[in-house]
Amino acid sequence: MSVSDQIAVQLPYLRRYARALTGSQQSGDAYVRATLEAALADHALRDGIAEDRSALYRAFTCIWATGHVDTPRQALPIGGGPQEQAAQTRLATVTPAHRQALLLTTVEEFSRTETAEILGIPVDEVDALVTQAIREIEGESKTKVLIIEDEPLISMQLEGLVTDLGHTVVGTAATHKQALELFNHSATGLVLADIQLADGSSGIDAVEDLLKLGDVPVIFITAYPERLLTGERPEPTYLITKPFQEATVRAAISQALFFRSNRPLQ
Repeated sequence: MSVSDQIAVQLPYLRRYARALTGSQQSGDAYVRATLEAALADHALRDGIAEDRSALYRAFTCIWATGHVDTPRQALPIGGGPQEQAAQTRLATVTPAHRQALLLTTVEEFSRTETAEILGIPVDEVDALVTQAIREIEGESKTKVLIIEDEPLISMQLEGLVTDLGHTVVGTAATHKQALELFNHSATGLVLADIQLADGSSGIDAVEDLLKLGDVPVIFITAYPERLLTGERPEPTYLITKPFQEATVRAAISQALFFRSNRPLQ
């Protein structure tokens, strides 16, 4: 496999991390692009990030730390501007290192040692950063959650997790129709959605229809992440791969409610 192919395998996941870190697909992609440009100019760096996933994230962290990447201003969907401003305002209240440690250890599933290497800190500081991040972002008000999932055991697991976090589950839907009915009859502040539903319909289509009725943050939890990580259209800011760890879902819920994004930011 060529160096470019090796990097390409990891690129969708780095873009996911960048989106969650910045709260914006547009801004996150700008930092990822700057990382790749740095790799093109430095053969040693390029070879390193091709061989080691941690090295790719470490290179991204160096670019992120500079804060000097220009983000091209493009037209945003209606309501996108205020959402991005709100996200950046909220981001300013949380220490970047705390946020990075939480995302790296949960969403990206790096070990404590790998996370420490990526951030350039002692290993024993990682747990403290993650704990502080959770404290900072779980101070948000509780909300009502709609679960769109056709596997009963997973639905029960998600319902228990959401309830343990202090939120209320308004219902679980196994089909497109059930999802719309529940959303229409219950005030919902967050949606957890699978992609493949019991009636053969798409959870993606269900979410798109829900967002026509009201803007809520959405977290996709799916065994088919490649259907969303295509780069061909706006991608979800919050995407978790099955089988999932409860800590990963918890982190995503906290992030989604922290930003309170109505739809994936561009």
